[in-house]
Amino acid sequence: MTNLFRDLPVAPLAAESIDTLLDRPGLRIERIVSTGQASPPGFWYDQPQHEWVVVLQGEARVTVETPNGARTVHLARGDSLELPAHCRHRVEATQAELPTVWLALHWPAVA
Repeated sequence: MTNLFRDLPVAPLAAESIDTLLDRPGLRIERIVSTGQASPPGFWYDQPQHEWVVVLQGEARVTVETPNGARTVHLARGDSLELPAHCRHRVEATQAELPTVWLALHWPAVA
């Protein structure tokens, strides 16, 4: 059994903490803890797999490239976002005062 809120940092971390909770063929589940981190300037994620994230605690702003241009979404507790494979995205900000806890699911894109 794993408690997703156990061992949360009490001070800001130098980098996000990523813990793999489950890794099976076709599925990886991660707990990500952010304490004010953001993507470096000009950096965009472009992952070969699909991803779905939900914010369990805290808040974040994520910019997603769409066919109609980039859009920034605000994610608060309970909000989720699906990121199809190769959907360019970046984390603009995460809440620092209260650790932002994400649950991320990754699964392969089917050709």
